[in-house]
Amino acid sequence: MKVIIALNTITLLQPDDWHAHLRDGLALKRTVPDLAKQFARAICMPNLVPPVKTVDEANAYRDRIMAHVPEGVDFDPRMVLYFTDHTSPDEVRKIKESQFVNAIKLYPAGATTNSDNGVSDIRKVYAVIEQLEEHQVPLLLHGEVTHQHVDIFDREKRFLDENILPPVKPRILCLNKIVMLLRRSHHNI
Repeated sequence: MKVIIALNTITLLQPDDWHAHLRDGLALKRTVPDLAKQFARAICMPNLVPPVKTVDEANAYRDRIMAHVPEGVDFDPRMVLYFTDHTSPDEVRKIKESQFVNAIKLYPAGATTNSDNGVSDIRKVYAVIEQLEEHQVPLLLHGEVTHQHVDIFDREKRFLDENILPPVKPRILCLNKIVMLLRRSHHNI
């Protein structure tokens, strides 16, 4: 982030976008130049078709993004992996060693756009969560239940209450890098 501080004023010349959906293919031709002109860095969401599930896939996606950055523009896309029931715990070590991949994102299966491959049951991914703790890799959460009978404004709290706090908290007492990406209510803060 580029910042100028003068007297009592802080001016952000080129901030960061912490949640960018650039998509892929033809969409990149439009989304990347627009974003790169406004932001120094962006955290690029992995819910593509197919999703970005490995460090190698994230690096390839980053290359596709960089191909559309206008000449002379300094832009640094930061990559995120798509967390699935089948994510290997070893992939977390690869994230930690990666130059451009910084986190992993958990989408509950069916919760949002292109989330069909998301995590279906948090218990299936405990081994990966333990590696996130060990390597201090941030876990980004698209936290909401997918039950249609739950009001949209209660879905985040229910997600935390049912999926994160009771079953996961005892396993991740030291995982201090969890980012909740939806905030429709005060329960997520």
